[in-house]
Amino acid sequence: MNAIDPNLLATSRAARLRQMLVSNQLEFIMEAHNGLSARIVREAGFKGIWASGLAISAQFGVRDNNEASWTQVVDNLEFMADASDLPILLDGDTGYGNFNNVRRLVRKLEQRGIAGVCIEDKQFPKTNSFIDGERQPLAEIDEFCGKIKAGKDSQTDDDFSIVARVEALIAGWGMEEALRRAEAYRQAGADAILIHSKLSKPDEILTFAREWAGRGPLVIVPTKYYSTPTEAFRKAGISLVIWANHLIRVAASSMQAVAREIHESETLVNVEDRIASVNEIFRLQDADEYSAAEKIYLSGAQVPGAAVVLAAGRGKGLEALTEDKPKIMLPVAGKPLLRWLVDGFKKQGINDITVVGGYQAQAIDTAGIKLAVNERHAQTGELASLACAADAMQTDTVIAYGDLLFRSYILRDLLESDAPFSVVVDSSQTAPSNQSVRDFAWCSGGDDRDLFGQTITLKKVSDTLPAAGEAQPNGRWIGLFSVRGEGRAKLQALLAKLRERPDFDQLDLPDLLNALVEAGEKIEVKYVHGHWRGVNDLDDFRRAGDFAHTQTPYALGNVDGEANGEAAR
Repeated sequence: MNAIDPNLLATSRAARLRQMLVSNQLEFIMEAHNGLSARIVREAGFKGIWASGLAISAQFGVRDNNEASWTQVVDNLEFMADASDLPILLDGDTGYGNFNNVRRLVRKLEQRGIAGVCIEDKQFPKTNSFIDGERQPLAEIDEFCGKIKAGKDSQTDDDFSIVARVEALIAGWGMEEALRRAEAYRQAGADAILIHSKLSKPDEILTFAREWAGRGPLVIVPTKYYSTPTEAFRKAGISLVIWANHLIRVAASSMQAVAREIHESETLVNVEDRIASVNEIFRLQDADEYSAAEKIYLSGAQVPGAAVVLAAGRGKGLEALTEDKPKIMLPVAGKPLLRWLVDGFKKQGINDITVVGGYQAQAIDTAGIKLAVNERHAQTGELASLACAADAMQTDTVIAYGDLLFRSYILRDLLESDAPFSVVVDSSQTAPSNQSVRDFAWCSGGDDRDLFGQTITLKKVSDTLPAAGEAQPNGRWIGLFSVRGEGRAKLQALLAKLRERPDFDQLDLPDLLNALVEAGEKIEVKYVHGHWRGVNDLDDFRRAGDFAHTQTPYALGNVDGEANGEAAR
Protein backbone atom coordinates (compact mmCIF):
# COMPACT_ATOMS: atom_id res chain seq x y z
CA MET A 1 0.00 0.00 0.00
CA ASN A 2 1.38 3.39 -1.00
CA ALA A 3 2.02 6.07 1.61
CA ILE A 4 -0.57 8.82 1.96
CA ASP A 5 0.20 11.95 -0.04
CA PRO A 6 1.03 14.65 2.55
CA ASN A 7 -0.71 17.22 0.34
CA LEU A 8 -3.99 15.40 0.87
CA LEU A 9 -3.70 15.81 4.63
CA ALA A 10 -3.86 19.60 4.18
CA THR A 11 -7.44 19.31 2.90
CA SER A 12 -10.48 18.49 5.00
CA ARG A 13 -11.46 14.90 5.64
CA ALA A 14 -14.71 15.36 3.72
CA ALA A 15 -12.79 16.78 0.74
CA ARG A 16 -10.40 13.82 0.80
CA LEU A 17 -13.27 11.32 0.75
CA ARG A 18 -14.88 13.24 -2.10
CA GLN A 19 -11.60 13.12 -4.03
CA MET A 20 -11.48 9.34 -3.57
CA LEU A 21 -15.04 8.95 -4.86
CA VAL A 22 -14.46 11.01 -8.01
CA SER A 23 -10.91 9.79 -8.65
CA ASN A 24 -10.22 8.17 -12.01
CA GLN A 25 -8.30 5.48 -10.14
CA LEU A 26 -9.62 2.62 -8.03
CA GLU A 27 -9.48 3.59 -4.35
CA PHE A 28 -9.72 1.48 -1.17
CA ILE A 29 -10.91 2.06 2.37
CA MET A 30 -10.63 -0.32 5.32
CA GLU A 31 -13.03 -1.22 8.11
CA ALA A 32 -12.42 0.03 11.63
CA HIS A 33 -14.66 -0.14 14.66
CA ASN A 34 -12.93 1.80 17.46
CA GLY A 35 -10.06 4.19 18.07
CA LEU A 36 -7.37 1.52 18.16
CA SER A 37 -8.41 -0.10 14.88
CA ALA A 38 -8.74 3.36 13.27
CA ARG A 39 -5.12 4.09 14.15
CA ILE A 40 -4.05 0.69 12.81
CA VAL A 41 -5.83 1.40 9.50
CA ARG A 42 -3.99 4.72 9.29
CA GLU A 43 -0.60 3.10 9.96
CA ALA A 44 -1.26 0.42 7.35
CA GLY A 45 -1.37 3.13 4.69
CA PHE A 46 -5.07 3.29 3.83
CA LYS A 47 -6.47 6.66 2.77
CA GLY A 48 -9.87 6.21 4.39
CA ILE A 49 -11.91 4.27 6.94
CA TRP A 50 -15.19 2.40 6.65
CA ALA A 51 -16.98 2.62 9.99
CA SER A 52 -18.79 -0.69 9.62
CA GLY A 53 -22.18 -1.10 11.25
CA LEU A 54 -21.57 -4.82 11.65
CA ALA A 55 -18.14 -4.29 13.23
CA ILE A 56 -19.25 -1.49 15.56
CA SER A 57 -22.23 -3.54 16.69
CA ALA A 58 -20.01 -6.56 17.23
CA GLN A 59 -17.48 -4.67 19.36
CA PHE A 60 -20.42 -3.52 21.50
CA GLY A 61 -21.49 -7.18 21.72
CA VAL A 62 -24.90 -6.60 20.12
CA ARG A 63 -26.54 -7.64 16.85
CA ASP A 64 -26.38 -5.67 13.61
CA ASN A 65 -30.09 -4.88 13.91
CA ASN A 66 -29.93 -1.26 15.11
CA GLU A 67 -29.57 -2.58 18.67
CA ALA A 68 -26.81 -0.03 19.21
CA SER A 69 -28.43 3.38 19.11
CA TRP A 70 -27.26 5.98 16.63
CA THR A 71 -25.98 8.17 19.47
CA GLN A 72 -23.80 5.30 20.73
CA VAL A 73 -22.45 4.83 17.21
CA VAL A 74 -21.70 8.55 16.88
CA ASP A 75 -19.95 8.60 20.27
CA ASN A 76 -17.79 5.69 19.09
CA LEU A 77 -17.01 7.56 15.88
CA GLU A 78 -15.67 10.46 17.90
CA PHE A 79 -12.97 8.21 19.38
CA MET A 80 -12.15 6.95 15.88
CA ALA A 81 -11.86 10.46 14.49
CA ASP A 82 -9.61 11.48 17.38
CA ALA A 83 -7.36 8.46 16.87
CA SER A 84 -6.87 8.93 13.12
CA ASP A 85 -6.88 11.87 10.73
CA LEU A 86 -8.30 9.73 7.92
CA PRO A 87 -11.69 10.48 6.37
CA ILE A 88 -14.37 8.20 7.79
CA LEU A 89 -17.37 6.95 5.83
CA LEU A 90 -20.02 5.75 8.25
CA ASP A 91 -22.13 2.70 7.53
CA GLY A 92 -25.29 4.53 8.61
CA ASP A 93 -27.72 1.63 8.07
CA THR A 94 -31.09 3.10 7.02
CA GLY A 95 -30.34 6.50 8.52
CA TYR A 96 -31.75 5.37 11.88
CA GLY A 97 -35.30 6.40 11.05
CA ASN A 98 -37.05 8.74 8.64
CA PHE A 99 -35.87 11.91 6.86
CA ASN A 100 -35.77 13.83 10.15
CA ASN A 101 -33.42 11.32 11.75
CA VAL A 102 -31.15 11.60 8.70
CA ARG A 103 -31.08 15.39 9.01
CA ARG A 104 -29.98 15.22 12.63
CA LEU A 105 -27.50 12.41 11.90
CA VAL A 106 -25.76 14.44 9.18
CA ARG A 107 -25.44 17.48 11.46
CA LYS A 108 -23.95 15.39 14.27
CA LEU A 109 -21.54 13.61 11.93
CA GLU A 110 -20.26 16.91 10.57
CA GLN A 111 -19.76 18.21 14.11
CA ARG A 112 -17.46 15.25 14.79
CA GLY A 113 -15.46 15.56 11.59
CA ILE A 114 -16.94 12.50 9.84
CA ALA A 115 -16.51 12.73 6.06
CA GLY A 116 -19.65 11.00 4.87
CA VAL A 117 -22.44 8.52 5.51
CA CYS A 118 -23.78 5.56 3.57
CA ILE A 119 -27.48 4.83 3.96
CA GLU A 120 -29.28 1.77 2.58
CA ASP A 121 -32.74 1.50 1.07
CA LYS A 122 -34.20 -0.93 3.60
CA GLN A 123 -36.75 -0.34 6.32
CA PHE A 124 -35.84 0.63 9.88
CA PRO A 125 -34.87 -1.27 11.98
CA LYS A 126 -32.59 -3.10 9.56
CA THR A 127 -31.03 -6.55 9.62
CA ASN A 128 -27.61 -7.38 8.21
CA SER A 129 -27.88 -7.99 4.47
CA PHE A 130 -26.38 -11.49 4.68
CA ILE A 131 -29.06 -12.76 7.11
CA ASP A 132 -32.05 -13.83 5.01
CA GLY A 133 -31.49 -10.86 2.71
CA GLU A 134 -34.14 -11.93 0.20
CA ARG A 135 -36.82 -11.72 2.92
CA GLN A 136 -35.96 -8.19 3.98
CA PRO A 137 -38.35 -5.48 2.76
CA LEU A 138 -37.00 -2.48 0.87
CA ALA A 139 -38.04 1.13 1.40
CA GLU A 140 -40.21 2.92 -1.13
CA ILE A 141 -38.08 4.76 -3.67
CA ASP A 142 -39.72 8.12 -3.02
CA GLU A 143 -39.30 7.74 0.73
CA PHE A 144 -35.60 6.91 0.39
CA CYS A 145 -35.05 9.76 -2.05
CA GLY A 146 -36.57 12.03 0.59
CA LYS A 147 -33.94 10.86 3.07
CA ILE A 148 -31.16 11.63 0.59
CA LYS A 149 -32.53 15.11 -0.12
CA ALA A 150 -32.98 15.81 3.60
CA GLY A 151 -29.40 14.79 4.29
CA LYS A 152 -27.97 16.90 1.48
CA ASP A 153 -30.02 19.93 2.52
CA SER A 154 -28.76 19.55 6.13
CA GLN A 155 -25.03 19.41 5.44
CA THR A 156 -23.00 22.59 5.90
CA ASP A 157 -19.82 21.27 4.25
CA ASP A 158 -20.26 20.99 0.49
CA ASP A 159 -17.78 18.09 0.46
CA PHE A 160 -19.72 15.93 2.93
CA SER A 161 -20.77 12.80 1.00
CA ILE A 162 -23.97 10.78 1.12
CA VAL A 163 -23.61 7.35 -0.45
CA ALA A 164 -26.84 5.54 -1.36
CA ARG A 165 -26.65 1.79 -0.90
CA VAL A 166 -28.86 -0.26 -3.22
CA GLU A 167 -30.11 -3.53 -1.71
CA ALA A 168 -32.25 -4.70 -4.61
CA LEU A 169 -29.84 -7.49 -5.63
CA ILE A 170 -29.57 -8.70 -2.02
CA ALA A 171 -33.36 -8.80 -1.70
CA GLY A 172 -33.76 -10.66 -4.98
CA TRP A 173 -35.55 -7.86 -6.84
CA GLY A 174 -33.31 -8.14 -9.89
CA MET A 175 -30.97 -6.00 -11.97
CA GLU A 176 -33.60 -3.76 -13.54
CA GLU A 177 -34.92 -2.70 -10.14
CA ALA A 178 -31.37 -2.12 -8.86
CA LEU A 179 -30.60 0.19 -11.79
CA ARG A 180 -33.93 2.01 -11.45
CA ARG A 181 -33.34 2.69 -7.78
CA ALA A 182 -29.71 3.74 -8.29
CA GLU A 183 -30.70 6.32 -10.93
CA ALA A 184 -33.46 7.71 -8.71
CA TYR A 185 -31.02 8.07 -5.83
CA ARG A 186 -28.45 9.78 -8.08
CA GLN A 187 -31.05 12.31 -9.19
CA ALA A 188 -32.06 12.88 -5.56
CA GLY A 189 -28.51 14.05 -4.86
CA ALA A 190 -26.57 10.98 -3.76
CA ASP A 191 -22.83 11.52 -4.23
CA ALA A 192 -22.17 7.85 -5.00
CA ILE A 193 -24.00 4.56 -5.36
CA LEU A 194 -23.01 1.46 -3.39
CA ILE A 195 -24.23 -1.66 -5.18
CA HIS A 196 -24.32 -4.74 -2.95
CA SER A 197 -24.40 -8.45 -3.83
CA LYS A 198 -24.45 -11.67 -1.83
CA LEU A 199 -23.13 -13.89 -4.63
CA SER A 200 -19.69 -15.50 -4.40
CA LYS A 201 -18.97 -14.39 -7.95
CA PRO A 202 -18.87 -10.78 -9.20
CA ASP A 203 -21.30 -11.35 -12.09
CA GLU A 204 -24.07 -9.10 -10.71
CA ILE A 205 -21.65 -6.33 -9.76
CA LEU A 206 -19.87 -6.31 -13.11
CA THR A 207 -23.19 -6.37 -14.98
CA PHE A 208 -24.48 -3.46 -12.92
CA ALA A 209 -21.28 -1.50 -13.50
CA ARG A 210 -21.55 -2.04 -17.24
CA GLU A 211 -25.18 -0.91 -17.33
CA TRP A 212 -24.49 2.00 -14.99
CA ALA A 213 -21.96 3.26 -17.53
CA GLY A 214 -20.21 5.74 -15.28
CA ARG A 215 -23.23 7.90 -14.44
CA GLY A 216 -21.68 8.55 -11.04
CA PRO A 217 -19.16 7.13 -8.57
CA LEU A 218 -19.71 3.43 -7.86
CA VAL A 219 -18.80 1.74 -4.58
CA ILE A 220 -18.62 -2.02 -3.90
CA VAL A 221 -18.14 -4.32 -0.90
CA PRO A 222 -16.54 -7.59 -2.14
CA THR A 223 -17.05 -9.54 1.10
CA LYS A 224 -18.68 -12.51 -0.67
CA TYR A 225 -16.86 -12.34 -4.03
CA TYR A 226 -13.47 -11.75 -2.40
CA SER A 227 -11.58 -14.06 -4.80
CA THR A 228 -12.26 -11.76 -7.73
CA PRO A 229 -9.02 -10.23 -9.08
CA THR A 230 -8.86 -6.56 -8.16
CA GLU A 231 -7.99 -5.74 -11.76
CA ALA A 232 -11.53 -6.75 -12.73
CA PHE A 233 -12.87 -3.93 -10.58
CA ARG A 234 -10.53 -1.44 -12.24
CA LYS A 235 -11.65 -2.49 -15.70
CA ALA A 236 -15.29 -2.20 -14.63
CA GLY A 237 -14.81 1.44 -13.62
CA ILE A 238 -15.44 0.93 -9.91
CA SER A 239 -14.56 4.04 -7.89
CA LEU A 240 -14.14 2.71 -4.36
CA VAL A 241 -13.67 -0.74 -2.78
CA ILE A 242 -14.63 -1.23 0.86
CA TRP A 243 -12.87 -4.00 2.82
CA ALA A 244 -15.82 -4.12 5.15
CA ASN A 245 -15.34 -6.28 8.24
CA HIS A 246 -11.95 -7.96 8.30
CA LEU A 247 -10.37 -6.27 11.29
CA ILE A 248 -13.25 -7.20 13.61
CA ARG A 249 -13.16 -10.75 12.25
CA VAL A 250 -9.42 -11.20 12.75
CA ALA A 251 -9.71 -9.65 16.22
CA ALA A 252 -12.46 -12.13 17.13
CA SER A 253 -10.58 -15.17 15.84
CA SER A 254 -7.36 -14.10 17.56
CA MET A 255 -9.10 -13.43 20.88
CA GLN A 256 -10.88 -16.78 20.69
CA ALA A 257 -7.62 -18.63 20.08
CA VAL A 258 -5.68 -16.86 22.81
CA ALA A 259 -8.46 -17.11 25.39
CA ARG A 260 -8.84 -20.84 24.67
CA GLU A 261 -5.07 -21.43 24.88
CA ILE A 262 -4.70 -19.61 28.20
CA HIS A 263 -7.73 -21.36 29.68
CA GLU A 264 -6.52 -24.81 28.66
CA SER A 265 -2.82 -24.37 29.52
CA GLU A 266 -3.22 -22.17 32.61
CA THR A 267 -0.06 -20.30 31.61
CA LEU A 268 0.91 -17.32 29.46
CA VAL A 269 4.19 -18.81 28.26
CA ASN A 270 2.66 -20.22 25.05
CA VAL A 271 1.08 -16.95 23.90
CA GLU A 272 3.21 -14.07 25.16
CA ASP A 273 5.63 -14.09 22.21
CA ARG A 274 2.81 -14.39 19.67
CA ILE A 275 0.76 -11.34 20.63
CA ALA A 276 1.39 -7.60 20.60
CA SER A 277 3.59 -6.44 23.45
CA VAL A 278 2.24 -4.11 26.11
CA ASN A 279 4.65 -1.48 24.80
CA GLU A 280 3.09 -1.80 21.35
CA ILE A 281 -0.31 -1.06 22.87
CA PHE A 282 1.19 1.97 24.62
CA ARG A 283 2.59 3.09 21.25
CA LEU A 284 -0.77 2.73 19.55
CA GLN A 285 -2.30 4.76 22.37
CA ASP A 286 0.25 7.52 21.59
CA ALA A 287 1.77 7.40 25.06
CA ASP A 288 4.95 9.09 23.83
CA GLU A 289 2.99 12.17 22.81
CA TYR A 290 1.68 12.50 26.36
CA SER A 291 5.19 12.19 27.80
CA ALA A 292 6.42 14.91 25.45
CA ALA A 293 3.49 17.17 26.32
CA GLU A 294 4.05 16.59 30.00
CA LYS A 295 7.57 18.00 29.70
CA ILE A 296 6.18 21.15 28.03
CA TYR A 297 3.12 21.87 30.09
CA LEU A 298 4.23 20.66 33.51
CA SER A 299 7.69 22.20 33.36
CA GLY A 300 6.76 25.08 35.65
CA ALA A 301 4.86 23.01 38.20
CA GLN A 302 6.13 21.17 41.21
CA VAL A 303 6.35 17.82 39.48
CA PRO A 304 7.99 15.04 41.53
CA GLY A 305 9.74 13.70 38.42
CA ALA A 306 11.92 10.59 38.54
CA ALA A 307 14.31 8.72 40.79
CA VAL A 308 17.54 6.84 40.16
CA VAL A 309 18.57 4.33 42.82
CA LEU A 310 22.16 3.07 42.84
CA ALA A 311 22.15 -0.53 43.97
CA ALA A 312 24.88 -2.39 42.10
CA GLY A 313 26.85 -3.62 45.09
CA ARG A 314 26.74 -6.77 47.18
CA GLY A 315 27.39 -4.92 50.42
CA LYS A 316 30.71 -5.05 52.28
CA GLY A 317 30.36 -6.69 55.64
CA LEU A 318 27.08 -8.29 54.58
CA GLU A 319 28.46 -11.13 52.48
CA ALA A 320 26.92 -13.76 54.75
CA LEU A 321 23.46 -12.42 53.85
CA THR A 322 23.96 -11.56 50.19
CA GLU A 323 25.23 -14.74 48.62
CA ASP A 324 22.18 -15.03 46.35
CA LYS A 325 20.87 -11.47 46.36
CA PRO A 326 22.14 -7.87 46.29
CA LYS A 327 22.00 -5.75 49.41
CA ILE A 328 18.97 -3.88 48.16
CA MET A 329 16.91 -7.10 48.37
CA LEU A 330 17.73 -7.80 52.02
CA PRO A 331 14.50 -8.10 54.04
CA VAL A 332 13.88 -5.37 56.60
CA ALA A 333 10.79 -5.66 58.80
CA GLY A 334 9.07 -7.93 56.33
CA LYS A 335 9.96 -6.36 53.00
CA PRO A 336 13.15 -5.73 51.01
CA LEU A 337 15.12 -2.52 51.32
CA LEU A 338 14.19 -1.76 47.72
CA ARG A 339 10.49 -1.88 48.51
CA TRP A 340 10.91 0.60 51.37
CA LEU A 341 12.60 2.97 48.92
CA VAL A 342 10.04 2.46 46.14
CA ASP A 343 7.15 2.95 48.55
CA GLY A 344 8.79 6.11 49.88
CA PHE A 345 9.18 7.57 46.40
CA LYS A 346 5.66 6.63 45.34
CA LYS A 347 4.25 8.21 48.50
CA GLN A 348 5.66 11.51 47.23
CA GLY A 349 4.29 10.98 43.72
CA ILE A 350 7.50 9.70 42.10
CA ASN A 351 6.50 6.73 39.98
CA ASP A 352 9.29 6.78 37.38
CA ILE A 353 11.98 4.86 39.29
CA THR A 354 15.13 3.42 37.71
CA VAL A 355 17.25 1.04 39.78
CA VAL A 356 20.83 0.41 38.68
CA GLY A 357 21.70 -3.15 39.64
CA GLY A 358 24.87 -5.14 39.23
CA TYR A 359 25.64 -7.96 41.65
CA GLN A 360 22.89 -10.64 41.39
CA ALA A 361 20.79 -8.18 39.38
CA GLN A 362 18.50 -10.99 38.28
CA ALA A 363 17.29 -11.26 41.90
CA ILE A 364 16.00 -7.68 41.97
CA ASP A 365 12.22 -7.42 42.10
CA THR A 366 11.36 -5.19 39.13
CA ALA A 367 7.74 -4.53 40.12
CA GLY A 368 7.13 -0.80 39.77
CA ILE A 369 10.66 0.03 38.60
CA LYS A 370 12.88 0.06 35.53
CA LEU A 371 16.07 -1.94 35.89
CA ALA A 372 19.39 -0.85 34.42
CA VAL A 373 22.42 -3.07 34.91
CA ASN A 374 26.05 -2.06 35.43
CA GLU A 375 27.73 -5.09 33.92
CA ARG A 376 31.11 -3.92 35.27
CA HIS A 377 29.90 -3.34 38.81
CA ALA A 378 32.79 -5.32 40.31
CA GLN A 379 35.38 -3.02 38.72
CA THR A 380 33.58 0.33 38.90
CA GLY A 381 32.18 2.83 41.37
CA GLU A 382 28.94 4.73 41.79
CA LEU A 383 29.45 7.18 38.92
CA ALA A 384 29.75 4.33 36.43
CA SER A 385 26.43 3.04 37.74
CA LEU A 386 24.88 6.50 37.47
CA ALA A 387 26.09 6.70 33.88
CA CYS A 388 24.07 3.54 33.15
CA ALA A 389 20.93 5.50 34.06
CA ALA A 390 21.81 8.79 32.36
CA ASP A 391 18.93 8.38 29.90
CA ALA A 392 16.50 8.16 32.83
CA MET A 393 17.28 11.72 33.90
CA GLN A 394 14.95 13.44 31.43
CA THR A 395 13.02 15.28 34.12
CA ASP A 396 13.67 16.46 37.67
CA THR A 397 15.42 13.54 39.33
CA VAL A 398 16.31 12.35 42.81
CA ILE A 399 19.47 10.23 42.96
CA ALA A 400 19.61 7.92 45.97
CA TYR A 401 21.73 5.22 47.51
CA GLY A 402 19.97 1.87 47.52
CA ASP A 403 20.42 1.16 51.25
CA LEU A 404 18.36 4.01 52.71
CA LEU A 405 15.43 4.14 55.07
CA PHE A 406 14.01 7.58 55.87
CA ARG A 407 10.98 9.39 57.21
CA SER A 408 8.71 10.64 54.42
CA TYR A 409 9.13 14.33 55.28
CA ILE A 410 12.82 14.17 54.31
CA LEU A 411 12.04 13.38 50.69
CA ARG A 412 9.06 15.75 50.71
CA ASP A 413 11.21 18.68 51.83
CA LEU A 414 13.93 17.82 49.31
CA LEU A 415 11.38 17.84 46.48
CA GLU A 416 10.09 21.24 47.54
CA SER A 417 13.47 22.84 46.82
CA ASP A 418 13.62 24.91 43.63
CA ALA A 419 17.42 24.81 43.54
CA PRO A 420 19.08 23.07 40.55
CA PHE A 421 21.02 20.92 43.05
CA SER A 422 20.05 19.94 46.59
CA VAL A 423 21.32 17.41 49.13
CA VAL A 424 20.13 16.19 52.50
CA VAL A 425 22.64 16.48 55.36
CA ASP A 426 22.12 15.06 58.85
CA SER A 427 23.45 17.60 61.34
CA SER A 428 23.36 15.05 64.16
CA GLN A 429 26.10 13.01 62.47
CA THR A 430 29.43 14.83 62.87
CA ALA A 431 31.54 11.93 64.12
CA PRO A 432 31.69 8.25 63.18
CA SER A 433 29.76 5.82 65.32
CA ASN A 434 31.14 2.83 63.43
CA GLN A 435 33.90 2.16 60.93
CA SER A 436 31.62 2.16 57.87
CA VAL A 437 30.33 5.71 58.25
CA ARG A 438 31.42 8.09 55.46
CA ASP A 439 30.29 11.10 53.41
CA PHE A 440 30.85 13.83 56.02
CA ALA A 441 29.67 17.19 54.76
CA TRP A 442 31.18 20.65 55.17
CA CYS A 443 28.65 23.40 54.51
CA SER A 444 28.52 27.19 54.32
CA GLY A 445 26.79 27.28 57.68
CA GLY A 446 25.68 25.02 60.47
CA ASP A 447 22.23 23.75 61.27
CA ASP A 448 20.80 26.67 63.24
CA ARG A 449 17.49 25.11 64.10
CA ASP A 450 16.10 28.39 65.42
CA LEU A 451 16.26 30.16 62.03
CA PHE A 452 14.38 29.22 58.89
CA GLY A 453 14.63 30.51 55.35
CA GLN A 454 18.40 30.89 55.16
CA THR A 455 20.17 29.14 52.29
CA ILE A 456 23.02 26.83 53.22
CA THR A 457 25.24 25.40 50.48
CA LEU A 458 27.57 22.44 50.33
CA LYS A 459 31.33 23.07 50.36
CA LYS A 460 32.62 19.49 50.14
CA VAL A 461 31.97 15.85 51.03
CA SER A 462 34.74 13.64 52.38
CA ASP A 463 35.28 10.37 54.23
CA THR A 464 38.26 11.83 56.06
CA LEU A 465 37.63 13.59 59.34
CA PRO A 466 39.79 16.63 60.07
CA ALA A 467 42.52 16.77 62.63
CA ALA A 468 42.04 18.61 65.89
CA GLY A 469 41.84 22.34 65.36
CA GLU A 470 40.63 22.08 61.76
CA ALA A 471 37.11 22.95 60.64
CA GLN A 472 34.73 20.20 61.64
CA PRO A 473 32.02 18.80 59.36
CA ASN A 474 28.52 20.19 59.71
CA GLY A 475 26.93 16.78 59.32
CA ARG A 476 26.74 13.75 57.08
CA TRP A 477 25.33 13.56 53.58
CA ILE A 478 22.74 10.78 53.78
CA GLY A 479 22.74 9.76 50.10
CA LEU A 480 19.84 11.80 48.68
CA PHE A 481 20.64 14.24 45.86
CA SER A 482 18.04 16.23 43.89
CA VAL A 483 18.67 17.58 40.38
CA ARG A 484 16.12 20.01 38.92
CA GLY A 485 15.59 22.13 35.81
CA GLU A 486 18.80 23.46 34.31
CA GLY A 487 20.76 21.32 36.76
CA ARG A 488 20.06 18.19 34.69
CA ALA A 489 21.98 19.42 31.65
CA LYS A 490 24.83 20.68 33.83
CA LEU A 491 25.03 17.37 35.66
CA GLN A 492 25.07 15.33 32.47
CA ALA A 493 27.72 17.58 30.94
CA LEU A 494 29.90 17.24 34.02
CA LEU A 495 29.33 13.49 34.10
CA ALA A 496 30.47 13.26 30.48
CA LYS A 497 33.58 15.28 31.34
CA LEU A 498 34.39 13.08 34.32
CA ARG A 499 34.10 9.99 32.12
CA GLU A 500 37.17 11.21 30.25
CA ARG A 501 39.27 10.92 33.39
CA PRO A 502 41.43 7.78 33.64
CA ASP A 503 40.21 7.20 37.20
CA PHE A 504 36.50 7.45 36.30
CA ASP A 505 35.84 3.82 37.21
CA GLN A 506 36.87 4.54 40.81
CA LEU A 507 34.73 7.68 41.27
CA ASP A 508 31.69 7.77 43.57
CA LEU A 509 28.82 10.21 44.10
CA PRO A 510 30.78 12.40 46.57
CA ASP A 511 33.33 12.95 43.79
CA LEU A 512 30.49 14.20 41.60
CA LEU A 513 29.24 16.56 44.31
CA ASN A 514 32.73 17.93 44.88
CA ALA A 515 33.24 18.39 41.13
CA LEU A 516 30.02 20.39 40.94
CA VAL A 517 31.18 22.65 43.78
CA GLU A 518 34.59 23.09 42.12
CA ALA A 519 32.78 24.04 38.89
CA GLY A 520 31.07 26.88 40.74
CA GLU A 521 27.65 25.27 41.13
CA LYS A 522 25.71 25.92 44.30
CA ILE A 523 24.30 22.82 45.99
CA GLU A 524 21.61 23.70 48.50
CA VAL A 525 21.68 21.85 51.81
CA LYS A 526 18.52 20.56 53.47
CA TYR A 527 19.36 19.77 57.09
CA VAL A 528 17.70 16.99 59.04
CA HIS A 529 18.42 15.75 62.52
CA GLY A 530 18.19 11.98 62.39
CA HIS A 531 15.08 10.17 61.14
CA TRP A 532 16.92 8.06 58.59
CA ARG A 533 19.16 5.02 58.46
CA GLY A 534 21.72 3.59 56.07
CA VAL A 535 22.49 -0.12 55.98
CA ASN A 536 26.27 -0.38 55.73
CA ASP A 537 27.09 -3.40 57.89
CA LEU A 538 25.52 -6.12 60.03
CA ASP A 539 25.02 -3.77 62.95
CA ASP A 540 23.13 -1.32 60.72
CA PHE A 541 21.10 -4.18 59.30
CA ARG A 542 20.00 -5.32 62.75
CA ARG A 543 18.99 -1.79 63.73
CA ALA A 544 17.21 -1.18 60.41
CA GLY A 545 14.32 -3.38 61.48
CA ASP A 546 13.72 -1.27 64.57
CA PHE A 547 13.72 1.90 62.48
CA ALA A 548 11.41 0.37 59.87
CA HIS A 549 8.88 -0.54 62.54
CA THR A 550 8.54 3.16 63.33
CA GLN A 551 7.33 3.58 59.72
CA THR A 552 4.61 0.94 60.03
CA PRO A 553 1.06 2.38 60.02
CA TYR A 554 -0.68 2.22 63.39
CA ALA A 555 -3.43 0.13 61.86
CA LEU A 556 -0.90 -2.60 61.13
CA GLY A 557 0.61 -2.91 64.57
CA ASN A 558 2.09 -1.19 67.61
CA VAL A 559 4.95 1.21 67.00
CA ASP A 560 7.99 0.77 69.17
CA GLY A 561 11.12 2.90 69.23
CA GLU A 562 11.93 6.51 69.84
CA ALA A 563 9.13 9.03 69.67
CA ASN A 564 11.11 11.29 67.35
CA GLY A 565 12.55 8.50 65.21
CA GLU A 566 15.95 6.88 65.38
CA ALA A 567 18.94 8.72 64.00
CA ALA A 568 21.20 6.77 61.67
CA ARG A 569 24.62 5.83 62.84
